[in-house]
This record gives sequence, C-alpha cells and structure tokens, in this order.
Amino acid sequence: MEYNTGIDDFKLKDANPNDCENILKLIKAIAKYEKMEDSVTATKETLYDSLFVKNSAKVILAYYRDNLIGYMLYFFNFSTFTGTRNIYLEDLFLFEEYRHKGYGSIMLKILAKIAVASDVKRIDWICLNWNKPSLDFYKSINAKALDYWILHRLDDEAIKELAK
Repeated sequence: MEYNTGIDDFKLKDANPNDCENILKLIKAIAKYEKMEDSVTATKETLYDSLFVKNSAKVILAYYRDNLIGYMLYFFNFSTFTGTRNIYLEDLFLFEEYRHKGYGSIMLKILAKIAVASDVKRIDWICLNWNKPSLDFYKSINAKALDYWILHRLDDEAIKELAK
C-alpha cells in the first residue's frame, strides 16, 4: 500500500518481502546513529521470517524521488488498562540529509491515521535520553515523556537462564 503524504516527491509504502535487504540496511543505519551497531543481529532471513511469515511487525518505507531515505517499524501490543490494542513504534528513522523537512511529522501522521483506523488508544515508543533532536521533535508534536516508568529487559541469555 502507498500512503498519501501530500508531497509529490515524498512517498511512503508498505514494505514487502523483497525489501528485507533494504530494511536491514536501514536498521544498521539507525543502529549506527544510536551508537549501537554491535547490537544488530538481524539478518535478511530473520527479517523475512519475523515480518512476512510471522507478521510480527509492519514496516513503512520512505522514499524521496524514488530514493530510499528512511523507515518506520511498528507493531500492535495490548494495554490491560485501556483493554485495547495499541501501537508500539519501534523505529522511526530518516537519513540525516532528510531530517528537518517535515517528513518525520508526515510519517507520524500516517501512523496516527493507522491507529485511528485500527481503534488504537495509544502509540508508545522509547527514545535514547541523549537524543535531544528527537526528544525536541517528539515534544513539538505533544508527545508526553513518561519518566515514571523504568524500562526493564531480559536478553536472550537471561531468558534462557530464567526458563531453566
């Protein structure tokens, strides 16, 4: 599916199985930006399986004049408090030369339209505490920083240890 961005040269399209190599390149680019390159273990094969066989997440690719410039990856989760499914935005990324042009706002507006059409009550995401440009951007769209939650994580090794 292609989304109406209101800008002729800026296109947003749902990813398809043939896009796995490009999705991986974008994941590596955001990891580099976030100084977490060593954390990427995804492969084209794991992306294909997770995104297009198991349907674990959705990816929308961003193009400027047919050049791939970024992406947005999201999935549905569930809130017991609202009793409804919600959207979790895992990644929103644009290459540096395409930032500050309104494209990120358009991408989030498209995600908000998907949320409304899906009867979603919340869109949640996290942002690195040092990423001031993104934090400022999120504040500009009236996103609320929730500083009363502490993110916890069990990594692969910890999951296996706990499962024993």
